[in-house]
Amino acid sequence: MDYRLSPSDLTFLYDSCKHCFVLKVKHGVTRPSIPIPGIFSIIASLQKNYYSGKRTEEFCPQLPPGTVTFGEKRIRSGSVKFDDLESTCYISGRFDVVVEFDDGSYGVIDFKTGNLSDEKTEMYSRQLHAYAYALENPAEGALRLHPVSRLGLLYFTPDVCKHIENTRQVIEGPMTWLEIKRDDSSFRDFLRDVLLLLDGPLPAPEPEACDWCRYRQTVVGLTGGAGEEGGPNQQAVAAPPSCPQCGGPMRLRSGEFGKFWGCLSYPDCRGKRPA
Repeated sequence: MDYRLSPSDLTFLYDSCKHCFVLKVKHGVTRPSIPIPGIFSIIASLQKNYYSGKRTEEFCPQLPPGTVTFGEKRIRSGSVKFDDLESTCYISGRFDVVVEFDDGSYGVIDFKTGNLSDEKTEMYSRQLHAYAYALENPAEGALRLHPVSRLGLLYFTPDVCKHIENTRQVIEGPMTWLEIKRDDSSFRDFLRDVLLLLDGPLPAPEPEACDWCRYRQTVVGLTGGAGEEGGPNQQAVAAPPSCPQCGGPMRLRSGEFGKFWGCLSYPDCRGKRPA
């Protein structure tokens, strides 16, 4: 199987819950989307527009001389292969901005609003490495930018509010450049671990740590009940079985000879169980 991996899923979902990660990537069962607070989207959009065409000397002297040339472009890599694994993967997503340096190389920058965090930086490193890999190893017809010489985060940390006229105020704060060291070998090792996870059995749910695993167990009925405890409409709901071939979730289907359980990954997996 050739798995589609998004840089954001490798950053947030993978660390958040392995069960939900495999459900989404392998079986197409996604968590309900949680909208990012609108103000963060507005800030990111304003930053991308403002810095488009700007020289690095104007806003980030830690970077080599260059110009912000590309903003919010789609990327897709070719298939990532490992000699000892049958399955492959590819990276598909969209970056914030890319700087074209005067020396002909490129830098991938992600805008962040908030406080610097070592834990978050490690997560975001995967995201930036995914962008760099896809840009240097694109699928046919996809955007190619080579070589990518710098990766980093540009943090905006608001710390001042000013009222400048009757109906206007501004929020100010430092812009801090955080360099991400390029380590392609470790990133490939990480992708190999991801493929091993996806090709293995479905990881157990994590209801203690994952809200959606807890929701599926307590509301959808995977622990044996639905509705309010003791309510008149409460009824037992059987947990769907696991696929006998891939270990993934199944859904109830109707066929020529009646109902049966079929793998959610059909047609890639044709596992069945009687209903």
